[in-house]
Amino acid sequence: MTNQYDMQDPRSQYPTPDIPEQTQPEPGLDKDMTPKADHGADSYTGHGRLKGRKALVTGADSGIGRAVALAFAREGADVAMSYLPAEQADADEAKAEIEQEGVHVVMLPADLTNEAAARGLPHEANKALGGLDIIVNNAGKQIFTDDFAKLPSDQLTKTFTVNVFAMFWICQEALQYLKPGSAIINTTSIQATMPSPGLLDYASTKGAILAFTRGLAQELTPKGIRVNAVAPGPVWTPLQPSHGQSQEKLTSFGQETPLGRPGQPAEMAPLYVFLASQESSYVSGETIGAAGGRLR
Repeated sequence: MTNQYDMQDPRSQYPTPDIPEQTQPEPGLDKDMTPKADHGADSYTGHGRLKGRKALVTGADSGIGRAVALAFAREGADVAMSYLPAEQADADEAKAEIEQEGVHVVMLPADLTNEAAARGLPHEANKALGGLDIIVNNAGKQIFTDDFAKLPSDQLTKTFTVNVFAMFWICQEALQYLKPGSAIINTTSIQATMPSPGLLDYASTKGAILAFTRGLAQELTPKGIRVNAVAPGPVWTPLQPSHGQSQEKLTSFGQETPLGRPGQPAEMAPLYVFLASQESSYVSGETIGAAGGRLR
């Protein structure tokens, strides 16, 4: 896609990718994916909607997080990128793209299964950026397990820690910096309401994120801090080939949607920009779905 403004048929706006069988070790890298994901580098145009804002984005090295970080930068925001140390290669590439926008970019590698590391992120971001007013809880863990009875306890614990507990810890620490006008945006999923066999631990965390978003919004909206979420459907990111899907599902990934193709990270980023900007000033406690026409 050359830009996000020309009217286009959404079925063919991005091609249905030819996805070969492939497997990567967790957490997966964009640079090793076939085909590569589109993060909006050649299509997203900013209009200063987040000028002067300071954002912390988790999972910012690739996928949705990378697209969001780039879009925020093109809208004028300074960005603190959080990612796993193992994802440094992708993070370096993402940082190089974002820096071209002339904003301040900070790299904060962290393992979100470590409570101290997760709690430290808002403090590091605030110090490095000189403020903090947008939190995007996007980092996620997803492992396909075809037999529920064999779901390992270690996997269950880690999935909940990364997807849910870290979100609690980050938001708790960030509250001392967030002022009226700030925004918290969480990444839930169509899995929260339409769980797939093989992803029950992941789907359960996404349901928890949905409840967390609605509940925290009730507490913070009266203080002028909005809390919302985005619920993507099948989006082509490194999460999928790094054991997030079975090989059988991977090669036809996203083709079951009414649009007949998976989403691209670049198609998710504008939703986060909207929820972070003053354009959504009357929106809190809501979830925006983006699932290629599949109903939630």
